[in-house]
Amino acid sequence: MSNETQVILDRVVLVKVEANIYGARKKLKKEDLVLADGSKLPPEDLASLGSKRLLDPDKLTVFNRLKKEAERICLRVGTRFLGGFAVPVESAASITAELERIALDFAAAKTEFIAGYDAAVTDWVVRHPEFAGIIEQAVDSVEFVSTRLSFDFLVVSVGLPDSLPPADVARLESKIGSLSEQMFYEISVEANQLIEQSLLGKEQVTRNALRPIRRMRDKLDGLGFLDHRVAPVVSTIDDLLARIPNKGAIEGSILQEILATAMLLSDPDKTRRHGEGLLATQPPVVEEVDIDETIDHAEYEPPTVPTATTVATEPTPVIIETVPDSHDYTDLFDGIFDDELEPESASDDWALEVLLDKNQTKLVTDSDADESNPSEHSAEPATVTAGDDEEADDSDQDYWF
Repeated sequence: MSNETQVILDRVVLVKVEANIYGARKKLKKEDLVLADGSKLPPEDLASLGSKRLLDPDKLTVFNRLKKEAERICLRVGTRFLGGFAVPVESAASITAELERIALDFAAAKTEFIAGYDAAVTDWVVRHPEFAGIIEQAVDSVEFVSTRLSFDFLVVSVGLPDSLPPADVARLESKIGSLSEQMFYEISVEANQLIEQSLLGKEQVTRNALRPIRRMRDKLDGLGFLDHRVAPVVSTIDDLLARIPNKGAIEGSILQEILATAMLLSDPDKTRRHGEGLLATQPPVVEEVDIDETIDHAEYEPPTVPTATTVATEPTPVIIETVPDSHDYTDLFDGIFDDELEPESASDDWALEVLLDKNQTKLVTDSDADESNPSEHSAEPATVTAGDDEEADDSDQDYWF
């Protein structure tokens, strides 16, 4: 198993949610139907009859709601993995506490349902008197129904034995390698829901619209170790949230930026390319190196008082400086957000342009602030060398781990 795979496995736990819900359905049989004279049913290899309900399905709504709530809790900080949810280790305790609460609610709802099961069946028969016979002959006992209603969860660490065949190790590494894709996909689903339900066609929104943005931000931040392109996307969201007023309705240009950010997050590919583009434009790290440290085992000589001869013969101090190439940010994001959409998708391009213009302005300002002042270098010589460029090279990789 590769070191990258082990790093990820060490940082997540697997949460398995097991919710069994009684369906209150039975297969519909031919004898359950009353056919008109001369009519006949199609053969089974052509069509199936479906199923029949044994009681009001609304009686089971609470169990489905609790199951979905448990899944949402896990997806809030984790992503789907191996039939469960890969959750950061630091979030395991809070997730466990919430699942414990759901388990108690599920048990209470089960007790109430079992107590009223017979009455529910009777009520269903009364509501459908013409089909009372086919309902009553298919009704399950209370004891059987009780075994079909349960909720439990399990939190485990994932690891592999050393003796596992290489093919199985490769299979797991492939699954782990797709975790970031699953994470970006889940973010896109929530972003699309935010757009459709809260942002499209709105001139102003309440602060409730920020909750999904914050949830997506926290999820990306918690799972940032899955993909090196996540960090700049989180920074983009943080910059947006920092500029939103603390009170009042949200409208105008800031609402447009929220819409642009949501539209960016709604497309997994564009989100990845946006993060990669921001990483590629970060200036190289420049470190000051003490010239004394570059001379190893040099013989110490006491300082001498400069004379006319030494001044004439000693070389003039040279300023060695690495100046980063001047950046032209006018085409910084050219091609990053190109896709195969038709020209009529102008609203998408407008929203993305709002967000990109914001990032371009910030990047140009940061670049200008980093430029050296010639007058400062003329006052006191210094030796500066370029830092290691390995970080810039890593930005082309799919995963930082």
